[in-house]
Amino acid sequence: MSTPTDEQDQGVWLTQDAYDRLKAELDQLVANRPAMSAEINARREEGDLKENGGYHAAKDEQGKQEGRIRQLTDLLRKAQVGEPPTTATNAALGTVITIKFAGDDETEKFLLGSREIAGTTELTVYSPESALGSAIMGAAPGATVTYQTPNGRDMTVEVVGVEPFVP
Repeated sequence: MSTPTDEQDQGVWLTQDAYDRLKAELDQLVANRPAMSAEINARREEGDLKENGGYHAAKDEQGKQEGRIRQLTDLLRKAQVGEPPTTATNAALGTVITIKFAGDDETEKFLLGSREIAGTTELTVYSPESALGSAIMGAAPGATVTYQTPNGRDMTVEVVGVEPFVP
């Protein structure tokens, strides 16, 4: 049983570029519906459906497209479109976070936001619902947090810096 995440309840923050890209993808998928139906009908005409790989492949593709249409429709309906924060003192949606893992001198920099923004930036994007994202949400530079990874290991990170995202 899945439980709703904050992202599902409150929507997600998206840049205007990300919103426009996702809207264009949705429009293309919706416009492709008649062509997909025609493809399925053409494959159906080929004969016995039990042994018709083309028909089953077309139906599978239609299912994937309809799932993505539902996902995008919901996402765009709930999206909070706007500019990222202009100042940042704590980890929040739309901020770039620099962290250092315990026992490692290397730092990692990422954007805390919707994974859908990933197509508009070269930064790695962590969702606030991810294990790391939820652990550092609200943390200020200098804070050390421990979170549990999906495989059950505890990881400790130090928040080294927080800055506004510049698209």
